[in-house]
Amino acid sequence: MALKQISSNRCFGGLQKVFEHDSAELKCKMRFAVYLPPQAESGKCPALYWLSGLTCTEQNFISKSGFQQAASEHGLVVIAPDTSPRGCNIKGEDDSWDFGTGAGFYVNATEDPWKTNYRMYSYVTEELPQLINANFPVDPQRMSIFGHSMGGHGALICALKNPGKYKSVSAFAPICNPVLCSWGKKAFNGYLGPDQSKWKAYDATCLVTSYSGSQIDILIDQGKDDEFLSNGQLLPDNFIAACTEKKIPVVFRLQEELTKITNHNLEVRHIFSFIFLLARQEE
Repeated sequence: MALKQISSNRCFGGLQKVFEHDSAELKCKMRFAVYLPPQAESGKCPALYWLSGLTCTEQNFISKSGFQQAASEHGLVVIAPDTSPRGCNIKGEDDSWDFGTGAGFYVNATEDPWKTNYRMYSYVTEELPQLINANFPVDPQRMSIFGHSMGGHGALICALKNPGKYKSVSAFAPICNPVLCSWGKKAFNGYLGPDQSKWKAYDATCLVTSYSGSQIDILIDQGKDDEFLSNGQLLPDNFIAACTEKKIPVVFRLQEELTKITNHNLEVRHIFSFIFLLARQEE
């Protein structure tokens, strides 16, 4: 599959690149970012996939978080895809900030008119890794996934639906139980239809209750004063309770003192902390 390089910038001894390609799953042109640390010049490195939240593109994480310093230190190739198909000319795709463009919710849509293009789950778990493995110096046996908000939801479901595929899964302020929050209800009703039993296949809390795969390491960071935590959009307690019931280990860190993360945004020190922990799990 042909890749078109959009940009390449030297960063902390490595290269931050952005590529465009024609996606077979999404039937449109897609962009993704990939950071190649200095270690990638001499051998294969672990691959770490980042999934962004609502309204974001591949630019959000690579421009705001400063993750490249930690990725360079630990020798991690970091891949950041877009959050939805773009320019599919679907009626209503740009009407809302939390549905359609920039809000793919990492599901495979089953409803018209979304089902042809909105297949972000298969794109993230199948097409994109195949593309990365074929074109970049990564070790496919050392792959992890993490994300923020909607992307945290995406990271959790990708790991839980694919036991053994990812070495670890981590999330910042993830949407943990979307079948019970307004963001999730709106997205799932539109993409998956009114039958709520079908929604559970893309809900991390529901997936945990039936999980029977290999051991999985889960790490969640959550700001105590996050407005979306207090108004019931994120529901991490439900996820933790389900993990406890199934004896699935999860590290939950409720942060009290950091301003940015409590406002549901990324905080550079926490990106470093996440990557450090993930790097240890990749060794």
